[in-house]
Amino acid sequence: MATQVVMPKLSPTMEEGQVARWLKKEGDKVSMGEPLAEIDTDKATMEMQALSNGVLLKILVNDGESAPLGEPIAIVGEKDEDISELLKGKKGKPPKAEEEKAEEKSEGKDPKKEAKKEEETEAEEAAEPQKAAPAKEEEKETKPTVQPSGDGRRKLISPIAARMAAETGVDLKAVQGSGPGGRIVKRDIEVAMEEPKGAKGGAPRLKPLALAQGQPGATYEPSAYRDEPLSERRRTIARRLVTSLGPVPHFFLTTEIEMDRAADMRQQINTLYPEAKVSINDVIIKVAAVALIQHPQVNASFQDKTVRFYEHADIGVAVATENGLITPVVRSADLKSITDIATEVRELAGRARARKLKPEEYLGATFSISNLGMFGIDEFTAVINPPEAAILAIGAMAEKPVARGGEVKIRQMMRVTMSCDHRVVDGAVGAQFLQTFKQILENPLYLFLGS
Repeated sequence: MATQVVMPKLSPTMEEGQVARWLKKEGDKVSMGEPLAEIDTDKATMEMQALSNGVLLKILVNDGESAPLGEPIAIVGEKDEDISELLKGKKGKPPKAEEEKAEEKSEGKDPKKEAKKEEETEAEEAAEPQKAAPAKEEEKETKPTVQPSGDGRRKLISPIAARMAAETGVDLKAVQGSGPGGRIVKRDIEVAMEEPKGAKGGAPRLKPLALAQGQPGATYEPSAYRDEPLSERRRTIARRLVTSLGPVPHFFLTTEIEMDRAADMRQQINTLYPEAKVSINDVIIKVAAVALIQHPQVNASFQDKTVRFYEHADIGVAVATENGLITPVVRSADLKSITDIATEVRELAGRARARKLKPEEYLGATFSISNLGMFGIDEFTAVINPPEAAILAIGAMAEKPVARGGEVKIRQMMRVTMSCDHRVVDGAVGAQFLQTFKQILENPLYLFLGS
């Protein structure tokens, strides 16, 4: 008997899923427990398994398309079984037209309108061939292509492809994806593995910059464009930002911290324990955790009718990935050493970029830290991640002239800004927390003297 395959709930915060790639095609046999498709959730890409034996009779949601939880996305049954009743109210799209559809969708085009537009264009070209030619050339240049990641655009990678690349040493930056939306899939890694070794070595050469030259007196139509569907993670980020900046009454506190002693301590730790590879951000996480325990009003969250205070500091560390921002959590950072925090952050960040984090590893932080100092950003304000009461924005550490004892000294200074939820954290409470945070960073010996 034919059954519907519905969009499963693969993470606690998931409201809908996006089919990244079907691992079976219509007509293929499937077995219970066998991977059937890759699903993009709001946080990771996960494999969906078949729940019954049979044949994949119909794909209802194609690669790159989304569906709410519980929505039918395919039908599995016996070969040549009548599924007309199951198809009522849920008509599938022909998989063989996936690429054409994805391209039309990405360019924001309607097929019927485009056919009519092409007829009109042909008529215009016949009447005014010289005027139509530049528009044709512009359309050709703006046709979407998959670009290397060096141009700043995100690159989608399936978990299987990522695993194969890690095992075989294939450089994902040099791989061009052939899946929907430029996604790197298994076959792309296999092609890259077959390339001559000489072709992989060395840095890619920069191509000469080609500047578009306009013609004097020419007139141009509005620029061509293309639309890309949002990933599930980007949709979740958008929803959470709306529920944060609007309902949460933010206020901001900024201070400047002298970082020379903290930098010296970090260097000494790495000299004694080179395998630890401690960063300034690891030191900041530890100091923030200690300050939170001393100021429990900040280590709290708004719960509608109550304020929840936490016994330990679970620090969310913002990590930028190709699919958006995610904050893996360092649990009980107040109880861990700086070297332990450094090791854990590196491991969590690596798995975050590979989309392999478990829900318990990115949910439930009591406080968050976002550091853009490595990008040369001096100062910024971060958006609170509800229900947390605060987030700390870390700027770049740079040498600056400062007055010390009537003399001008060169010191390594760093600006930090704390965003606070005024429903939980008052101005004075936030200021006291920042005062403690600054005091410990400027005198890290406090970390070893106890609270």
